[in-house]
Amino acid sequence: MDYNHKVIEKGWQTFWAENGTFRTSESTDKPKYYVLDMFPYPSGAGLHVGHPLGYIASDIFSRYKRLKGFNVLHPMGYDSFGLPAEQYAIQTGQHPAITTEVNIDRYREQLDNIGFSYDWSREVRTSDPAYYKWTQWIFMQLFQAWYNKDADKAESIDTLIKAFETSGTSGVNAHCDEDVLTFTASEWLAFTPEQQLEELLKYRLAYLRESTVNWCAALGTVLANDEVINGVSERGGYPVEQKKMMQWSMRITAYAERLLTGLDTVDWPEPLVEMQRNWIGKSVGATVRFPVPQLDTNIEVFTTRVDTVYGVSFIVLAPEHELVKALTTDDQRAAVEDYIATTSKKSELDRMSDVKAVSGAFTGAYAKHPLTGQDVQIWIADYVLAGYGTGAVMAVPSGDQRDYLFAKHFDLPIIPISDSQDISEAADPNKDGRYINSEIINGLTYEQAVPAVIDQLQSLGLGKGKVNFRMRDAIFGRQRYWGEPVPIYFKQGLPYLIDKEELPLLLPEVDKYLPTETGEPPLGRAKDWKYQDENVYELSTMPGWAGSSWYWFRYMDPHNPNTFASRDAIDYWKSVDLYIGGSEHATGHLLYSRFWNKFLKDWGCQGEEEPFKKLINQGMIQGRSNFVYRVMDAEGKATNQFVSYGLKADYKVMPLHVDVNIVSNDVLDLEKFKTFRPDFANAEFILEHGKYICGSEVEKMSKSKFNVVNPDDIIEQYGADTLRLYEMFLGPLEQSKPWNTNGIEGVYKFLKKLWRLFHDSEGNFHVSYDEPTKAEYKALHKIIKKVEEDIERFSFNTSVSAFMICVNELTDLKCNKIGILKDLVIVLQPYAPHIAEELWCLMGEPKGTISYAAYPEFKAEYLVESEFAYPVSVNGKTKLNLPLALDLDQQTVEATVLANPDVQRYIDGKTVRKIIFVKGKIINIVV
Repeated sequence: MDYNHKVIEKGWQTFWAENGTFRTSESTDKPKYYVLDMFPYPSGAGLHVGHPLGYIASDIFSRYKRLKGFNVLHPMGYDSFGLPAEQYAIQTGQHPAITTEVNIDRYREQLDNIGFSYDWSREVRTSDPAYYKWTQWIFMQLFQAWYNKDADKAESIDTLIKAFETSGTSGVNAHCDEDVLTFTASEWLAFTPEQQLEELLKYRLAYLRESTVNWCAALGTVLANDEVINGVSERGGYPVEQKKMMQWSMRITAYAERLLTGLDTVDWPEPLVEMQRNWIGKSVGATVRFPVPQLDTNIEVFTTRVDTVYGVSFIVLAPEHELVKALTTDDQRAAVEDYIATTSKKSELDRMSDVKAVSGAFTGAYAKHPLTGQDVQIWIADYVLAGYGTGAVMAVPSGDQRDYLFAKHFDLPIIPISDSQDISEAADPNKDGRYINSEIINGLTYEQAVPAVIDQLQSLGLGKGKVNFRMRDAIFGRQRYWGEPVPIYFKQGLPYLIDKEELPLLLPEVDKYLPTETGEPPLGRAKDWKYQDENVYELSTMPGWAGSSWYWFRYMDPHNPNTFASRDAIDYWKSVDLYIGGSEHATGHLLYSRFWNKFLKDWGCQGEEEPFKKLINQGMIQGRSNFVYRVMDAEGKATNQFVSYGLKADYKVMPLHVDVNIVSNDVLDLEKFKTFRPDFANAEFILEHGKYICGSEVEKMSKSKFNVVNPDDIIEQYGADTLRLYEMFLGPLEQSKPWNTNGIEGVYKFLKKLWRLFHDSEGNFHVSYDEPTKAEYKALHKIIKKVEEDIERFSFNTSVSAFMICVNELTDLKCNKIGILKDLVIVLQPYAPHIAEELWCLMGEPKGTISYAAYPEFKAEYLVESEFAYPVSVNGKTKLNLPLALDLDQQTVEATVLANPDVQRYIDGKTVRKIIFVKGKIINIVV
């Protein structure tokens, strides 16, 4: 019987599905292990061979852990809300739920074909009302919470209300808006209910406020920072501008310190950890207030170098700063408004990264220096962001390069900070230097100057020490249709929660998936989208990250109608032990997930501070593009001739991408090429050695480059086990590597060679029950040890090489001993589960599946060498190798060597003067 991957793989996939082989239960005394893949979005294009890389790695580890006696939770689901489905709905009029269902069916088919050991009974979808009911519920808890800095945790808003009723704001230490009121208990009780609600909104973890957002008019929605690339939308490439809008936000900044310190407790790649640290951006410094007499207010700035305050020569505000309009004088208004309009077309990323471009506008207004009382000009510039710090900076040209360039460009003063400073260019003041520009810090070092300046500012009520974070609160609303409705209604302009019993708040039907003619979000098109017939529901929906910020909990208890997951299930599974996914989610999904996880811990829903213990970022599988070379005529026009790669130097050519699926080992299928595009139907070819050889290049896998390889095609031709092994064989999991279908044949031949170990020359299954030899045991235990070590350190590619070596060794030994082959198949099973199941079954093993067999115990004694092939030399020249037992003493070795006929022939009757013997290394005869 030949190896027939099609029959074997479909048969076992059906068996696993019908028998619920990988269904997980908490009713076991086995230790738990939770393996998770990052939530995929089911796109209409389906999977290409690059997508399953991380899934295969996590599946290998899951299967291995089952063999090691663990109760493994390995689930899969879909992050099924998203902008692509909505854009397709806008173009076609088809409801996003329909296309999403079709896409999920396609994904499921492809995932099943690869043979993953998912517990499909736990599948979740973020767009399923039974799921997003609990996303809405979590939002409601966030709305009902505030962050108590003294307790360092979130608490119910009711505890804040009680504090206000008892002692007003006295003693309340909250993470909240800057503009909160100060009041007594009696003043609080005198507020109207509406005034109380407005004030509480400044404390809630989910709150409504005017924010600067990335607005994409073409898509009709707000975009997250990671959805904007070079000033245009990632989806469609449409212009994006900065715009102020009333938006729901999440007070993630309340958790900034915990998010930062938590990074020290997880086993994550250091580059990813560093990305989060930088994004959180903790800075220790001070706030400084610059009085603006004409407005009877202050401009507050945050600085990490308050000791340089005497070097301030002007102030720069973000163009979006709330005081800009009031500050701008009439003669400067036109210039300021023009500058603001220009800035609105830039993304925040562009503004932060363009460090050399200098632009700005003078408001015409002045502020007072808090310590000298001198007037300082107030400018606006796009290098200051409204959402970072206070949206204002004190400019010290002698201490900051960007301030220096700005001052030079607009001919503004540059004030030296110390007597030794050269102000021909900006240089951060030497912390060991001495300051001379003020009596307060004259002659002090940096360490002495900082507290001295802060003390002076505090005494004047114009500053204080402060810890600041670069991270900003997360914009939570999206002006889209295909997302979770926010469980909020508005009464007289104030937000209220709907009742818990009314969850889920379902998406209403709309006639179009576009904003209304008056600019409202698509939900504004819904008829009777009102609460209790008079109050209007929130028209925005939640962002894509809402449903993916807690999904690992739902896998623990996916069908519970009463809570997002029972406490028993959560206490059993606790957190994810191994999480595999892309590094592109470092500052989006992974931060939001950690934030929601910490909140749910504060809320008493679960007990883990961090959701993902170990995280691995898989690399990218890149495409291997192929090219044909179109011959150009003397005038540079394309002809209908195509020249082979090796001959193209003799012609003027234009390289064109060609579908890699009509190329085999860089040889073009000429007839298929003629049907590739209509204009190639009459193509002519200049061949080399009778073939058309294509060029090649490694690029990102993309439909536009015709280098997308469909895993279905690979599985059809070579099988899922071959695909799984080959993806691991390509290189280390964390590294990017090119896909090259040309190399897959070798892996397929390996599986056929493995199959032949179990079959005789006639193709009949045939194994022996004889006792294995030492050499056979050695080959087996080398692979047991190697694979266990490799999987534990996620070095899957080296295991594949070791399997090939092992099968070659056993083939050379003509081994068909069941005592060897049974354990070999168990070790191979995580990588190639279908062929392993089939061979296990053929060997008559019980229970019908190899998935829960025990991983073989490695025995070191089988690798201990008892014999060594000594290189025997005569007068230093090696003549032969002589196998001898390693436990022989020197006298026995010498006698055995001299008795050997070949050795006697090389001595040729000469007198042996001495024998040099180094145990386990050499024997040298001196004559």
